[in-house]
Amino acid sequence: MLVLITYDVNTETSAGKTRLRKVAKQCVNYGRRVQNSVFECILDNAQSVLLKSMLTDIIDEEVDSLRFYYLGNNYKTKVEHVGVNRGIAADETLIL
Repeated sequence: MLVLITYDVNTETSAGKTRLRKVAKQCVNYGRRVQNSVFECILDNAQSVLLKSMLTDIIDEEVDSLRFYYLGNNYKTKVEHVGVNRGIAADETLIL
């Protein structure tokens, strides 16, 4: 299923900047960045639960926020893109 993850991490302190890097790194491991704090991730249920757990352990819920949009398996009819495309789609094969 496609999960859209967005986050807002308070970076007024060095601890906040560290949390921001950790959140972004975990999201990169599971999907692709489509905007600065927005990732598209193709996940199964177990991966989704694991990633959500990791991210909620990283953030400070008093000053940071996470949003998870579960778009399901038929997401291609639910996503419309206009403008510059950033790389390949999350579900496309990448050959190195």
